[in-house]
Amino acid sequence: MVSIGTLQGSAIVEAIKQSGIEFVVALPDITTSQGVLLPITRDPSLRLIRVAKEDEGVSICAALSICGKRSVLLMQNTGLLDSINSIRGTAVEFEMPVCMIVGLLSKEPGVAPMESNRYGVRITEPILDAMGVEHHLIEQPQDVAKIGPAIDKAYDTSSPVVLLIGRRLDEE
Repeated sequence: MVSIGTLQGSAIVEAIKQSGIEFVVALPDITTSQGVLLPITRDPSLRLIRVAKEDEGVSICAALSICGKRSVLLMQNTGLLDSINSIRGTAVEFEMPVCMIVGLLSKEPGVAPMESNRYGVRITEPILDAMGVEHHLIEQPQDVAKIGPAIDKAYDTSSPVVLLIGRRLDEE
């Protein structure tokens, strides 16, 4: 098994670019800020839209999809929990392809999210399951291969998807 310490933010950024993402809607997230958000700010092929609230990001991603543009919302799991109603109404009930990359704040590497000592981490997957939102854990290098197909499926089926980043990513 490959060490979880080798997951690179650059691989995540490349995977989202390969899936046709043009816009990244983001709030700073301690889990992904250095390894994903900072490189995105330097990448001229991606357009960064900074928002103050996660639920704004859900609406912006939905609107971009109506315009034929692909986007991802980058946020922390605490922000995901804060924006549940927006995700429910916009992404689930209106069937919008809102793709979210969600850092699991302080999740212990190698520990399944539902076994985490962090309450907010532990409840994230069950809430997504209850909402019927597809989700994938991205924690090891081989998990990056899930990103492109998950984004493509979200746009093909007009449904939301959450990519859970299970460890802190630092700048490379």
